[in-house]
Amino acid sequence: MEIATAETWYETRRLADDVTYIGEPFIKEFYRCNIWHVRGRDRDLLVDSGMGVVSLRQQVPLVTERPCLAVASHTHFDHIGSHHEFAERLVHAAEAELLAAPTRANTLADPYVTDDIFTRLPPAPYRSTEYRVRKAPATRLLADGDILDLGDRSFEVIHTPGHSPGGIALFEAETGILFAGDIVYDGPLVEDTYHANLADYIASMRRLLDLPVSIVHGGHFPSFDRARLQAIIRAWLAEKER
Repeated sequence: MEIATAETWYETRRLADDVTYIGEPFIKEFYRCNIWHVRGRDRDLLVDSGMGVVSLRQQVPLVTERPCLAVASHTHFDHIGSHHEFAERLVHAAEAELLAAPTRANTLADPYVTDDIFTRLPPAPYRSTEYRVRKAPATRLLADGDILDLGDRSFEVIHTPGHSPGGIALFEAETGILFAGDIVYDGPLVEDTYHANLADYIASMRRLLDLPVSIVHGGHFPSFDRARLQAIIRAWLAEKER
């Protein structure tokens, strides 16, 4: 398989409301985490950090321009790989131990990370059989209802267990932006991880159903509006509750 260069590993796309999408285009879509950067007046926000196979800070200068809160929507390998590169690392308390002591098993690198998840391999010395997330102990533990203050804008932490016990979404009431992590996105949802819980998943989906969102930026796949959010959730709940 062809090998990518570090310089081509990431792509960025500027969206509305000072939100920037950062992606890893050589990871197949199902496995590719959406990394979200939000510009604030006093500090920036990074929601998830990708696989960490190429330095995010070195290749995407945007994330180094001012103090940055690196938030983990949850602690699976595709979402926390570059968290160790940031001084301020935030995660829900239920998954703090995983961020501090990641293994191939508890981050789901085993069994998911193989050469087959790529269209081009990361640059040397990467090997799929040796890949693992580097430890990045949290500097702040999050709980439901916490506020992340960027100076001129703020995001509320919504605890959304189900996909994993410490999953969170971030909601900015002023703009209606929801960073949903992996609890809901416009693609095949993963409900069978080793620490998934269906009852929690149902409760989280019900909680998000009537949230006054304008746009949802999920952990995977393209962003979508409130109508699509409600359609996804209602169809999912109907399937689970029949």
